[in-house]
Parts: sequence; structure tokens; C-alpha cells
Amino acid sequence: MIVTGKEIPKKPKQKSKQHLKQKKFHTLKHQISVLFISLLLLSIFTITLINGLFLEKYYVSKKVEVLEEAKEVLSQMNLDDILQYDTDTAEDQKESSDEIPDEIERSSSRNNLTWIIVNEENSGYYYWGENNMAKMLRSKLFGYVNNLDQDMQRSRVLKKTDTCTMWQVHDRFAGMEYVECWGQFDNGYYFLIRSPLESIKESAAISNSFYFIVGTIIIVISGIVILVVTNRITRPISELTGLSEKMSDLDFDARYQSCAGNEIDVLGDNFNKMSRKLESTISELKSVNNKLQKDIEDKIKIDEMRKEFLDNVSHELKTPIALIQGYAEGLNENISDDPESREFYCEVIMDEAAKMNKLVKNLLTLNQLESGKDAPVMERFDIISLIRGVLGSMHIMIEQKDATVIFEETEPVYVWADEFKIEEVVTNYTSNALNHLDGERKVEIKVLREDDCVKVTVFNTGTPIPEEDIPNLWNKFYKVDKARTREYGGSGIGLSIVKAIIESMNQKYGVCNYDNGVEFWFTLDCRQ
Repeated sequence: MIVTGKEIPKKPKQKSKQHLKQKKFHTLKHQISVLFISLLLLSIFTITLINGLFLEKYYVSKKVEVLEEAKEVLSQMNLDDILQYDTDTAEDQKESSDEIPDEIERSSSRNNLTWIIVNEENSGYYYWGENNMAKMLRSKLFGYVNNLDQDMQRSRVLKKTDTCTMWQVHDRFAGMEYVECWGQFDNGYYFLIRSPLESIKESAAISNSFYFIVGTIIIVISGIVILVVTNRITRPISELTGLSEKMSDLDFDARYQSCAGNEIDVLGDNFNKMSRKLESTISELKSVNNKLQKDIEDKIKIDEMRKEFLDNVSHELKTPIALIQGYAEGLNENISDDPESREFYCEVIMDEAAKMNKLVKNLLTLNQLESGKDAPVMERFDIISLIRGVLGSMHIMIEQKDATVIFEETEPVYVWADEFKIEEVVTNYTSNALNHLDGERKVEIKVLREDDCVKVTVFNTGTPIPEEDIPNLWNKFYKVDKARTREYGGSGIGLSIVKAIIESMNQKYGVCNYDNGVEFWFTLDCRQ
């Protein structure tokens, strides 16, 4: 798999950021805050609703319990001793000799109870409450017992037994709601116990108002506290969210730094480890990818070079093969019986065969050099003697070209290189100079000392090389003037061989244009 910068699409990433912006008001912090505040509102609303709907009923149920307890306590008193008698009913009337127990007084006061107890003859009674209410309660109790009171029609029975009745009734005289318990004790005495309800309605309204005010304050304070707490809780999560976004953009420099003191810190540490691991993995992957891309480029380059090589070789061999075939067929068919013509035919065939042989040898030499199979053998030798030896072997070619070769060096100059391969370089440079002579037809060879190296130059007079052709001179089969190259039998491989030889020795080479000619050069190591 090849990972390149093009595989990270930009449009989806922008879309993702827009999506996050749309979700800005749905972050975890806002969700938690809204949830808790909503719960507070719901709680306050529920309490207010329950308070309004059920508080009065609950209060009435508690009043019923209080009335039942009061009934039980009053039924156990010794009523004969505490009854009060009307002063105008009998001669044996007497005042109460005992007071009501303190426990009953406290319970009646605490529970806001008013009660009256009457004997069967309705001649004696005991009353607890306001002084001016005793007569009215005696009348009301008399009306209840005899089913004569009009308020009984508007009462709501809460509980009824064989000995008592409990109801909620509206007293038209007092203009108030009461919970009353009336009936007859086992000893025959009648009783009426009542407690007002008007205060509970006011209390419920006040309670609801109080809950609303207090609830509003609680919501405001709780909202602030919730925002602070949720911000502290969600800050590490927000940091992890930002970290994940940077990691998705292949930015691995960011690190989790918060300290939440819980599992989020473990998650953050894992994010940091994952970030480092991803960075290392992607770095390795990019290295492998770069190597793979280079291998692919090299393969493509090799394929192109192979194709170019085959095309060039085919082109170079096509002409000599055609000439050899043509002249051989002429000899075979006895086109000319003239001995001189037959000799010319044979010379052409041998000349073209020699060119083909030279081309094949050069190709083999170049292939060995480029593949590294023909490694240079470094040795110390005199470059001056080598150049003179090359010029001596090319003496005939120099005379044929009517050239003047200038080489004035006489003192030995020792260098480190492969002597056989350097001889081939000097031969290629010199033969190339002789084949491109013009003007004064001079070739000048120099050996220059430069620090720890020696620079060998071969200059020839003639037409300078076009600047656009100079970078391609060292490519295989490249020819500036194809017609002239064909004339002297060149194949365009000589300078490629020079390049391969000099580079195998880690030295430099090049070419320089002058107004009156061209100079090729290379360097050699001359350190002791």
C-alpha cells in the first residue's frame, strides 16, 4: 500500500468541521448542565403540584387521626366529675369539682381542637374552646344527633363507625371549613370535636409561593455550581476531543496534559501512547513508501532505458547489417567481376563488421561498469606516461586527421586509479577531439595540479557544443551531429563509458565550451 499526501481528502475534513460546529451546543458539558437543571425544575414543579393537589388531603387525613386520638382520650375521662350543669334546670345542680387533665389541655391547644361533651339529658356539658362558642356547639351537636342541622347536607363524610362520624363541613355561621368528629361514647355521653381547615389552604398557597421563590434561587445557584463542576469534569474530555481531531489531521505533537484523577487520565495516557505509536508507524510507512516509490521510479526508468537501449542498438546495428547483407549478396550474385570492385565490397563488409564488433564490445564494457561487476583496481601510476602511450598508439589517426597535438608535460605525475580504465578514458577523449576537429585543427592536452587531485584536460579547436545538448552528452547513444558521427563510425557510447569509469572512482568530469573549441576534463586522486 502506498501512502501519499493525496490520500487525505480535504473536502470531507471541512465537512466534518462544519458538522462539529453544528453540534457546538450539544457538547457533553451543555448536556449535563441542561439535564441537571431540568431535573431541578421538574423536582420543584412536581413538589409544587403535589403540594397543591395533595397537601390539603394529607392534612385532613392527619386531622382525622388527631380527632380519633382526642376521642379516645376523652372517652376515658371521668366525665361525671367535670360536667357543668345549667343553673336553671334543677335544685341539685353542682359545679365541676375537678379540672380537665393538663395532658388533654396541651393536646387540644397544640392541635387547635374545640370540643364539647354533653350528657344524655343535655343538662350537663364540658367544653373546651372559646367561651362564646359553647352554646353554639351544644346546639350544633343537638342538631347532629337529631338530624336537624342544615350543615349536615353540605358535609363530606370522611369516616363513619357505629359510635362516631367524621366529616368535612362548612360552618355557615363561622364561614369556615372544619373537620368534625361527633357521636356517642359507651357511657351514653354525646361529643363533638372539631378543628378548622381554613388555615391549611392559606398554608398551601404560602408554601407553593415559598417553594417557587426558593426553587428559583436554588436553580440559579445550582446552575452556576453545575456549570463549574461540569466544566471541570468535561475539560479533560474536551482536551481528548481536540487531541483526536489533531491526530485525524496527522498532527502527533499534541499530548494530553490534564489531570482529572479518574479513568479519563488513563484514557489520556493511552491516547498519548497511541499518538506516539501512530507517529512512529506512519514515519516507518512513509520511509517504506518513499523507498517503494523510488523503486517504482527506478523500475520505470530502467524499463525506459531498456526500451531506449533496444531502440538505439537496433538503430546502430541496422545500417551496418544492411550494408553487410547488401554487399554480401552482391558478391554472391557476381554483380561485378572486376577484382577491384570485389575487393571494395569485401572492405566495406569488414569495415561494417568491425564497427558492429566495436559497438558490442563498448556495450558489454558499459554494462559491466554500470552493474558494478567490473570494479576498478586502484593502483599508483604515472599519468604522463599513460597519455604519451595513448598518443603513440593513435599516431596514424592523428596523421589521417591532419591534426596538431600539443602535450608539453615531461615530469612524471603519479595518481591513484585503475590504469587500464583511465587509458580508455584518455583514448575516448582524444579520439572524440580528433573526430570533431575544425579551424586550426589543434588538440591540446594538459595535466593540472589542484590540491590533492590532478585535472586532465583535452581541448580541440572547432565548433562549440550547443548549450542545450551539454546535459545529454553523457547519455548512451546521444549524438549532437548524427551525420558526422556516422561518418567516423561513432555510436554515442564513448562518453557514457567515461562517465561510468570516473564515477566508479568517485571523481569528477565535465565539458567546457570556448569561442574556438571544446574542452573535456576529468580529475584523479594524487595523494601519497
